[in-house]
Amino acid sequence: RRDALLLASVYASGQYPVIWMPDEARRDLRHLLLHRHRLVRTRTQVKNHLHALAMNHGLCRKRALFTTAGRVRLEALPMARFEGWRRSELLELLDMLNGKVLAVDQELNRQLEAWPEAQRLMTHPGVGPVTALAWVGFIGDVGRFAASRQLCSYLGLIPREASSGGRQHLGPITKQGNAFLRFLLVEAAQTAVRGDAQLARCYRRLAVSKGRPRAKVAVAHKLAKRLYWMSRRSVGYSALLEVGNMQAGSSGTLA
Repeated sequence: RRDALLLASVYASGQYPVIWMPDEARRDLRHLLLHRHRLVRTRTQVKNHLHALAMNHGLCRKRALFTTAGRVRLEALPMARFEGWRRSELLELLDMLNGKVLAVDQELNRQLEAWPEAQRLMTHPGVGPVTALAWVGFIGDVGRFAASRQLCSYLGLIPREASSGGRQHLGPITKQGNAFLRFLLVEAAQTAVRGDAQLARCYRRLAVSKGRPRAKVAVAHKLAKRLYWMSRRSVGYSALLEVGNMQAGSSGTLA
């Protein structure tokens, strides 16, 4: 009992940080999001196998292979007995996975009604239901981060630093924190550059000087900072741009 009181007094003094724990609703939402992610990864593997079968017979349609016309051509390819059997099994598995992913997507759309914050985040170009719900499910209250830089560090989106002899060297990102949410932010960043002029300029500039992979990560970093401020101030995309324009050129810029 004495040790428990001593530990309580240490926590009360602020010497140890308080660990944030998600509530039951957020934990359950995480399971749904991770389940969808694994279904999509499995579906991608099945598509890759079908691509390989088509390529072996001179059919290269890329994404068009899975359109109605592409599938007709795939099913019409003459194949050996067991090769054709494999094709049929893979197509059947693909149809099943498409149905399961669709069912999960429908459930995610219903979950949006319970998370107004996710609906606000979706006003930003490139941010869909999966990314928005993953943000509220894995980040929770952004108020626990004093600044957007701390959040980006939590997500592993800041460069690794190695300083010696008064010289600072910045390497690749740390990749610490939640890999799933970091992956979603990079994917969302690739879509966001099509609908946001500022992010598009940033991407084009960095793609020329640093290469496309680093440019994608840099835009994901900016996107994470924007979502932080949208959550922190409970504002949508248009209001975020107004605040950003007022703070342009200052140290408090949102992007």
